[in-house]
Amino acid sequence: MRIACLGGGPAGLYFAISMKLRDPGHDITVIERNRADDTFGWGVVLSDETLDNLAANDAKSAETIRAHFAYWDDVALLFKGTRQVSSGHGFCGIGRKQLLILLQERARELGVNLQFETNVPSAEALRQDYDLVVASDGLNSSTRSLYSDTFKPDVDTRLCNFVWLGTRQTFKDAFTFIFEETEHGWVWAHAYQFDDDTATFIVECTQETFDAFGFASMNQQESIKVCEEIFKDHLGGHALMTNANHIRGSAWIRFPRVLCEKWSHENVVLMGDAAATAHFSIGSGTKLALEFAISLAELLQDKPDLQSAFDDYEDQRRLEVLRLQSAARNSMEWFERVERYLDLDPVQLNYSMLTRSQRISHENLRARDKDWLEGAERWFMTQAGAPKDAPLRAPMFAPFRLRDMDLKSRIVVSPMAQYKAVDGCPTDWHLVHYGERAKGGAGLVYTEMTCVSPEGRITPGCPGLYAPEHEAAWSRLTDFVHAETDAKVCCQIGHSGRKGSTQLGWDEMDAPLPDGNWDTVSASAIPWSGQNATPREITRAEMDEVRDQFVSAAEMADRAGFDMIELHAAHGYLISSFLSPVSNQRGDAYGGSLENRLRYPLEVFAAMRAVWPDGKPMSVRISANDWVGEDGVTPDDAVQIARAFWEAGADLIDVSAGQTTTDAKPVYGRMFQTPFSDQIRNEAGICTMAVGNIFEADHANSILMAGRADLVAVGRPHLADPYWTLREGTKIGDRAAPDWPLPYQPGRDQSWRLADKEAESLRA
Repeated sequence: MRIACLGGGPAGLYFAISMKLRDPGHDITVIERNRADDTFGWGVVLSDETLDNLAANDAKSAETIRAHFAYWDDVALLFKGTRQVSSGHGFCGIGRKQLLILLQERARELGVNLQFETNVPSAEALRQDYDLVVASDGLNSSTRSLYSDTFKPDVDTRLCNFVWLGTRQTFKDAFTFIFEETEHGWVWAHAYQFDDDTATFIVECTQETFDAFGFASMNQQESIKVCEEIFKDHLGGHALMTNANHIRGSAWIRFPRVLCEKWSHENVVLMGDAAATAHFSIGSGTKLALEFAISLAELLQDKPDLQSAFDDYEDQRRLEVLRLQSAARNSMEWFERVERYLDLDPVQLNYSMLTRSQRISHENLRARDKDWLEGAERWFMTQAGAPKDAPLRAPMFAPFRLRDMDLKSRIVVSPMAQYKAVDGCPTDWHLVHYGERAKGGAGLVYTEMTCVSPEGRITPGCPGLYAPEHEAAWSRLTDFVHAETDAKVCCQIGHSGRKGSTQLGWDEMDAPLPDGNWDTVSASAIPWSGQNATPREITRAEMDEVRDQFVSAAEMADRAGFDMIELHAAHGYLISSFLSPVSNQRGDAYGGSLENRLRYPLEVFAAMRAVWPDGKPMSVRISANDWVGEDGVTPDDAVQIARAFWEAGADLIDVSAGQTTTDAKPVYGRMFQTPFSDQIRNEAGICTMAVGNIFEADHANSILMAGRADLVAVGRPHLADPYWTLREGTKIGDRAAPDWPLPYQPGRDQSWRLADKEAESLRA
């Protein structure tokens, strides 16, 4: 086959090598506009996994590349005069220039024709003369632009500015992150060694800081001088260097995240950064390029025609690209938002940084560096107020205090509808259901939404707090929990609004009753869906009546022995319908601006708080994202909403999302709602609870230790297993006895023995 590779970077060179290894008869030309020894980066980072892939593909080039690697095991954070170091991370670096030289030598040895300082022809012209054109022409690929109608590129230019520099200060012992506060804002550096006497030094900052410094109007030497001054305490007298002298003016850029819908057009195929990019903060751009090259070469050998090879190439690599881009996006966004975390203790900031991509979890950190993690866990327990001589436990088992309520752990049983009440009254089902979960190790157990009136119920099976028999039944339940466990109980109080008068959850969710429907009210006369009845726009007189029903329910909850109450202001129910512009289109003082939309929810909250005892905490559940873009509540709006409730006396914001409109397009995934809790907690300084697809101890511990929430609510796993907290503790090696009910301790001992045997067999 006659092949042209556009671009002489790692992707094009390694693809040429890989094809020649499979068939020396291929006629391959690599065309590069720059000189052979030009390079516009400093060092590149590869993982042990990538090195293994290179060795399996071409042992000879892998061996020569490996011989030039600088290895490190540690990651260091330099922040506010402290140095946090953790080990076990297993990275290696090599100079980009050195890597290109080695790949060029190997390509020549195999008979690849290398053309440097050559104006790269258009792919359209080349594809007439070549069987295959590989467009490895980089981040600003002209081929991608030429065939944009086919490739359909999505290029997202990100928020921070960065410049890629080098230095003779080698940072030999660790991949080092440095944060410095300046008169214009925070500036940080990613630094790592890649040969005996040189290190990469990437400087990054927000757009606001970039503008305040005036970097855009500086030439490269002026920018470098400023950066040298910022990081002088870390450079050991060494200068910062640029190898981008070909660029006039500023060499700062903002990272473009690239993803294409298709990667091939006729006999032209994209590779490396031309097809997809991954942010430099996880060091995977070169990894992607090299693994793209291996994959395509293998498929071209195995498949009968180009199109079959291209189709499988896209299928095989796209999932890996999406996974890598997901991790890279998480990492990139952490740096974009890092200023929200810079009030954290250095220990917690370091943990947050290490786990930013979500590829490293709590227990994975333990496997990498047990001593560092245990030190961080001890710090967390101390901050939580645990006694100094308390046994070391994971963050999920750290205590937490809200007003006069002390929780033994940070795990909360989420409110989950049971649809088993009779005329609003909880039954023995609820006693057993909540009693079992209170015995299961959680610190706090939430009731399902408990309604303030018969018309405020979602379904006929929903419980209430509007009749004496309700109060008595709830009292029986809380008495059991307090007598037999050390868990606390929170009553979530709400009104269904336009989502009321519907069938039980296991019949047809959110559908009207077959008969016997009751009138519903909402902020505006907008039905929940096409099949639901249109609610009445609630009048001011009715707003007063409903407010008083919330107050009455709060008073009953206190008499019933609840330790805490929560105002349900999420998920499209009545209070939520005021907050969201998709359901509130009122023309009075309660509609329009966010300030107006908050009026009634805050009025209800204040009235409840006024009758709820001062020593007992009160939370508010909000939907932090309507998932309809700027037309609904956004995460930034949620910060304002949370602040308003916090200033009114809320002790905790229970941060959920969605379920406010049928037009929502949520983005699901593990811990998918945690970023909203993170933003509220760390931008507004408010206690939060994270919810949403949290189903492992690793999830809970990572969220808590990184400071993304103060409590973690676990829902569906608790439906499957009332003892989820105890079982997860057993899995991660927690052996503290107090959480287990005394009659269950023989079962505890057996579960511990079995878990220890399994862990020992895995180590063997």
